[in-house]
Amino acid sequence: MTELFEQTDADSIKEEKGKPKFLISLFITLSFVLLLWVVKLFETITKTELSFLGVLPRETKGLIGIVTAPLIHSDFSHLASNTFTLIVLMMFLFYAYTNSSFRVFFTVYIFSNVLVWIFGREAYHIGASGVVYGLVTFLFFVGLFRSDSKSIGLSLVVTFMYGGLVWGVLPTDPKISFEAHLSGAVVGLLAALIFRNRDPLPEKYKWEDEETDEDDIDLEEYEKAEKKLKSEEGEI
Repeated sequence: MTELFEQTDADSIKEEKGKPKFLISLFITLSFVLLLWVVKLFETITKTELSFLGVLPRETKGLIGIVTAPLIHSDFSHLASNTFTLIVLMMFLFYAYTNSSFRVFFTVYIFSNVLVWIFGREAYHIGASGVVYGLVTFLFFVGLFRSDSKSIGLSLVVTFMYGGLVWGVLPTDPKISFEAHLSGAVVGLLAALIFRNRDPLPEKYKWEDEETDEDDIDLEEYEKAEKKLKSEEGEI
């Protein structure tokens, strides 16, 4: 009973510590999404076309798109489709992987566009879809690489919610930049491999330790019984 209360107290402390982390994650996420909407509203109000700020592969003037392309969207439906997905994925990233979150985000943001600039078709590539694919891939693979229960659980949630995005890496529609999707996925995978150990593994619950101890005891008893059986066979 005492152990139960101790575990309950520990969980309460964790919840209290998690509140500021949740609010910080929410602030960062909403700030980025708000920036996307401000840019689109600026385009609409001033009737300015900003697609020239996209990534134009293998052209010097297209290098600026490595930084600006994810901020530009073709229309409001394009932006809206990325908005909710970005909110969910960025919240997962900044809340679950606090230590590596900024490194992962900017790695995906920058290097997915670098790959588009190198390998993409000769057209302006715009939109935050590359970032979306990078975050989905990171969250999926980092759970597999870390193999702790919370990371694997988050990987399963991401797979359930966004597993259908896998078809976006194929050139099914000439109007859609599959190169950005594919580049984001590749960079997300590499980021998962590189940053998998940046965040500490979650603490185990006592019942998990108890299960491990019981397994160790069972293994020891099995080895003793096996040795005893071999010795008896030798005597015979």
